[in-house]
Amino acid sequence: MKILITGGAGFIGSAVIRHIIQETQHEVINVDKLTYAGNLENLTSVVDSSRYIFEKVDICDRVNLDRVFSEYKPDAVMHLAAESHVDRSIDGPAAFIQTNIVGTYTLLEAARNYWSKLDTKEKEDFRFHHISTDEVYGDLEDTGELFTESTPYSPSSPYSASKASSDHLVRAWHRTYGLPILITNCSNNYGPYHFPEKLIPLMILNALEGKPLPVYGKGHQIRDWLYVEDHARALLTVLTQGKVSETYNIGGHNEKQNISVVRTICSLLEELTPQKPNGVERFEDLITYVKDRPGHDLRYAIDATKLEKELNWTPLETFESGLRKTVKWYLDNLEWCKNVQDGSYQRERLGKGETT
Repeated sequence: MKILITGGAGFIGSAVIRHIIQETQHEVINVDKLTYAGNLENLTSVVDSSRYIFEKVDICDRVNLDRVFSEYKPDAVMHLAAESHVDRSIDGPAAFIQTNIVGTYTLLEAARNYWSKLDTKEKEDFRFHHISTDEVYGDLEDTGELFTESTPYSPSSPYSASKASSDHLVRAWHRTYGLPILITNCSNNYGPYHFPEKLIPLMILNALEGKPLPVYGKGHQIRDWLYVEDHARALLTVLTQGKVSETYNIGGHNEKQNISVVRTICSLLEELTPQKPNGVERFEDLITYVKDRPGHDLRYAIDATKLEKELNWTPLETFESGLRKTVKWYLDNLEWCKNVQDGSYQRERLGKGETT
């Protein structure tokens, strides 16, 4: 297949592209605006492949989207481009409305225009796979229940509300226009190339520098953690085997309190890091509790039974094995971290046909 992937320079998108190029014979067109979270260094291992093409395009730019569809004639779309950081959505929700809602609408219309002109067999085979989040379901609190594909939406933050909106748009474009869609909702991802403002990489890098490890409230919030490479496998499985119009939840079977995650990171660093920053006896001593953020959900947990039973997918990594791999990756790739932290990764941002 020829797959158009939006947001392919981001954390999850780049993992999907690396998986596709390295493990399959499919072709990829990476469409990415290269906002702060888009990093072409995430794709160094595949950039020279003849099956990989990069286009620096904003998903809100209909003219250029139409050009990309017309020029490359994809067999499928995997839509990962999104603003995704809850704290940023609280501070500035406008970008989330623009990218996650208006951008998804614009992409849907470009895809529909392209799809409507395909011949019958190509129309039947085409897929629009929208990648979403478990946060659209809201807060499970301490009920002991799990999110299923039929859990009602109840988003709590501007980020999750914008993703819920995009999910509804995608379903409406199937119901109204017949566009063949798939939707997946995943739990918290972690792994290599994760942008350092997110919990796990932030804790690793702060600890290495002897900085405080900020934990919201008492750190009792519970998340279900999914190793990003397991997620990449799941997404391609859904794209190639999933049933049109269906939703599939993707989870890692790893419910952990945030404070437990941070303490496990500290323990791994004690084992794997030969030297501590000056003045630090134990990494755990750096844990600092800070005021909780507004509307903070207590618990998310995914029931991935449908995906496992119908499409025969299960995660390969436990939280323990995945977190160890993640910590070791950051320790081995401090140059990548430095380039992100000092902004130098943003210098290489030219797409096809651009000169400035």
